[in-house]
Amino acid sequence: MFRLFFIIMFFIISLSCKLVALENKILFKVDNEIITTIDISNEINYLKMINKEIQQLDKDTIIEISTNSLIRDKIKKLELLKNLKDLNLKKEDLDQLIKKSYNNLGLKNKDEFNSYLKRHEVKITKFVEKISTEIYWNEMIYSKHKDRIRIDRKKITTEVSQKKNKSYLLSEIMFNVENKENLKKKFNSIKNTIDTNGFKNAALIHGISDSSKNGGNLGWINENSISPKIYEKISIIKIGEYTNPILIPGGFLIIKIKDYKEEKIKFNIEEEINKVIQIKTNDQLRQFSNIYFNKIKKDIIINEL
Repeated sequence: MFRLFFIIMFFIISLSCKLVALENKILFKVDNEIITTIDISNEINYLKMINKEIQQLDKDTIIEISTNSLIRDKIKKLELLKNLKDLNLKKEDLDQLIKKSYNNLGLKNKDEFNSYLKRHEVKITKFVEKISTEIYWNEMIYSKHKDRIRIDRKKITTEVSQKKNKSYLLSEIMFNVENKENLKKKFNSIKNTIDTNGFKNAALIHGISDSSKNGGNLGWINENSISPKIYEKISIIKIGEYTNPILIPGGFLIIKIKDYKEEKIKFNIEEEINKVIQIKTNDQLRQFSNIYFNKIKKDIIINEL
């Protein structure tokens, strides 16, 4: 019935190409936050803009992914507004984030960025809302858990000094199961999605971390920045393959090696040490974030209307 609802909803949305002609119905309530047909339509456009792979999926799956993405954002917003008046960023901070965003896209200025958003039918207000929520959420997670971060600078210094310059291009799928008895069933479901739709779309469908919106892409990571537990698993697989589920704080992790390189480069040791420390810090904060999100989600009432 739930899946049928999404299919019906898609046809309702598809009846008109113009949003003005679309009746804006409330579909869900996440505590006191609402999700409407327009919200889901806008979320679909946003996800298509940042990850073109999503367009390979069937339409009701795209709607389901977009709905889950909105629900995650609403839960984060509710938690943040317990201690904040609003989620507005300072103008100078927002301008810097927008500049960084269009530079990453290879665009020259804000006007080109606005045109880029317009082509993808994404409003600048939608983009700002997304990044504002993530910025404040990350700041909150850091504030709550900064004293729990464990970094062995001496060990990192030794590893960097003996650096082999091996790097891996990695992707991930982080997921949860209610109990370990369901792990095999969940892993088989993820493998079937990978076989049918590819790893990126499997990350979109099954992933619970923020990286899922980008198809699980983690980018190039030096081997010194990879935890020993994860490195042990990826060291026995080849390019194009992925690991079995790895137990981590906050859930399970599947890692895929997209590419690998080993190169001789000159580098500043101190800069490299700080870079590794930042990666390891971010990795721990990401795990704290997922644990905290799963905790607060249990107290949120989500109603389908």
